[in-house]
Amino acid sequence: MNALIVEDEDLSVRRLRKLLTETAPQLSITGVTDSIQETVEWLQNNRKANNPDPDLIFLDIELSDGQSFEIFNQTDVTSTIIFTTSYDEYALQAFRLNSIDYLLKPVHREDLQRSLQKFERLKAQPEVDSLAGIKKLLEDFRQTTAVEYRQRFLVKQGQKMLSIEVGEIAYFFTDDRYTFFMTDTNQKLLVDYTLDELSEALDPARFFRINRSMMVSHRAVDKIDPYFGNRLALTLRPAHNKEALVSREKVGDFKYWMGK
Repeated sequence: MNALIVEDEDLSVRRLRKLLTETAPQLSITGVTDSIQETVEWLQNNRKANNPDPDLIFLDIELSDGQSFEIFNQTDVTSTIIFTTSYDEYALQAFRLNSIDYLLKPVHREDLQRSLQKFERLKAQPEVDSLAGIKKLLEDFRQTTAVEYRQRFLVKQGQKMLSIEVGEIAYFFTDDRYTFFMTDTNQKLLVDYTLDELSEALDPARFFRINRSMMVSHRAVDKIDPYFGNRLALTLRPAHNKEALVSREKVGDFKYWMGK
């Protein structure tokens, strides 16, 4: 039995490999890809070499170049799919209505065993149209998880207005009751929102609120150091003129967010 792992987080790949080695030694991992494009190319090249498609694909939903659902639009997928995801269970009710399974990250041994057992049961039921199940699942999932996050901000600089893409922003912070953001090019700009409002408007995969007065993006974090009181001190780029501290109650979530 062969499997392909589609995952863009090294830690998740290592964890899944270890669990599969321990729980399914009969399963051979024939490849690991980390993006939509690489996965499509891997599947196509595998067929050109006259190799059969893998029996199983462990497929992360959020990849570096978009949602993995796009793979199904670019090439035929005949393998059984087990999705891996960080979405909560409420958003994943659609999975339970189809002959497809999912694993919440971080993946646990018991959940992986359950998925593999389900796969074995499906193999014994060739009449089950698993592809139809996938198509139904994808449509349900898109409708269930359709959240529109803020993509840009219109801000004032002197006498002119600037439209700043969210991808250009390194971090947000409050200063004397006003909220600002710092761009990657070291521009400090005033924004007409509170951090509470920004927490609701911004994609949590891109920005993390480290304390009551600051929210940072992944790429803004240059260095992480321990700090007294079980907190963390961040060195940011561009540099910030005050200490950027991860509050004690947020340290665990911050570490997980940075490692995703």
